[in-house]
Amino acid sequence: MIPENSPSAASRPRPVIGVSLKLYFGLARTRAWLAEVAALDATPPYPDVAERVARSVARGEHERAVLICGTGIGMAIAANKVPGIRAAQIPDSYSAERARKSNDAQIACFGNRTMGVEAALVCLQHWLVSDFAGGGSAPKVEKIKAVESRNLRAA
Repeated sequence: MIPENSPSAASRPRPVIGVSLKLYFGLARTRAWLAEVAALDATPPYPDVAERVARSVARGEHERAVLICGTGIGMAIAANKVPGIRAAQIPDSYSAERARKSNDAQIACFGNRTMGVEAALVCLQHWLVSDFAGGGSAPKVEKIKAVESRNLRAA
């Protein structure tokens, strides 16, 4: 969904992360810390961006990150290939909250073709203020980590 007051799909910059994310989603209005990893005139393939950002989170350089592509799905898939990362595609505010509280997702992935700016900001706020709840979800997250570990050894 393209907001009515936004430029046409052909003329607007393709958001990747960093500067373009701030412009498209208006993230400058939030308290999110953003890594400036891509400029508007440099649009590397999204798997490269996802890997770079996910590795940064996995190394502990950033606690959380935000990625966007057309749907958020490709960024999530690519980021989840980095060991130790839990990236979630965020389609709505409930999913944003659960991504953190139930799954301890460190990376939120948004789609610039699937949601408007205001909806994205609402989802982002839900994700930013939510923390991992532990409790009944902790054993499930540990099982996810075990699946990852087993499959890293098998590869």
